[in-house]
Amino acid sequence: MITPNLHYADLKSSYLFYNIAQKTKAYLAENPDKKLYRMGIGDVSLPLAKSVIAALHEGVEDQAFKDRFHGYMPECGAPFLRTAIADYYRSRGIELGDDEVFVSSGASDELGDILDLFDRSSSALVIEPAYPAYVDANVMAGRKIVHLASGIDNGFLPEPSENAKADILYICSPNNPTGAVFKKEQLRKWVDFANENGSVILFDAAYEAFIEDEELPRSIFEIEGAKTCAIEICSLSKTAGFTGTRLGYTVIPKALVRHGMCFNDMWVRNRTTKTNGVSYIIQKGGAAVFTSEGQKEIHENISYYKENARLLMEALDELGIWYCGGKNSPYIWLKCPNGMGSWEFFDLLLKEIQVVGTPGEGFGACGEGYFRFSVFGSREDTVEAAERLKRLLR
Repeated sequence: MITPNLHYADLKSSYLFYNIAQKTKAYLAENPDKKLYRMGIGDVSLPLAKSVIAALHEGVEDQAFKDRFHGYMPECGAPFLRTAIADYYRSRGIELGDDEVFVSSGASDELGDILDLFDRSSSALVIEPAYPAYVDANVMAGRKIVHLASGIDNGFLPEPSENAKADILYICSPNNPTGAVFKKEQLRKWVDFANENGSVILFDAAYEAFIEDEELPRSIFEIEGAKTCAIEICSLSKTAGFTGTRLGYTVIPKALVRHGMCFNDMWVRNRTTKTNGVSYIIQKGGAAVFTSEGQKEIHENISYYKENARLLMEALDELGIWYCGGKNSPYIWLKCPNGMGSWEFFDLLLKEIQVVGTPGEGFGACGEGYFRFSVFGSREDTVEAAERLKRLLR
């Protein structure tokens, strides 16, 4: 009889967002006349930028003509898109080779797939509160997980320590769920720590485009020494509205070597074995994101979401509720009022004002007592949700 992967039995009974979906489904079944104001899952509400849509249409048209038709794409990404992404980094003063950029079907997929590069005996450090997939992907692989708690005392941005030693170091900045952003000097400590211990940082930069403070790093490769210890994983989902279109990219410097093995070469071998590449049409649309017009359009959308954040932050300020995030991130992380538990607060908001957020406990034990709002909803819903919050908690 075949033996299944027994590590799946170590997973929590259900995924955080599945639990939320079940609770909201049950509430609507009992209250079909109610409208929900959804500020939980980080899905966008604005359509793709006009230049992206035009490029997607062009890609579709190309497929109708023999001399422009594209079948299988290069597994590591179309050269035109790899160059566009590398140019995007170069425009920010980060020198990369085109062949250090890999096109993916999205950051979520890549965060799981990238673990193929590490032996199962490798340990993984997760700074909590954390995106649940960091933990679950390593539980599935049977890895030892080191949990590094963060909190208000360190602004949810802990420093490395002897207790934080591990082979794989997850860092997300701007952070999901807290919205906190590491400063350069803080990231430098993590880079030095990784190089000293032979660790590899998996840097989740899915929300880098939301950083408006020029003093804050948008890439781990702004830090000297990062090319010998870091892999950066990025997404166009929140940057450019590709949640339903699925596209991202990963940067693996050729200087990243452990035990004589180059991680860039390893990833080429992995991708050419396990994938057939991302569709030409989607990559065509993705390349438009990195044009001057595309950048202008996506930042107009980001500004829209930032205004949503401002409205929610104003409401929380008026209520005297502690929070972080919002300014340089699409997430606002708040302390539940009156000492409430995070699921208790979730139920209160759902039943009393029909506002849906995300309980902090779902992001790890030290997230208990906190709550996350996403700012990707419509303006109308955000305005209404902010007013309802003030009426309920004033």
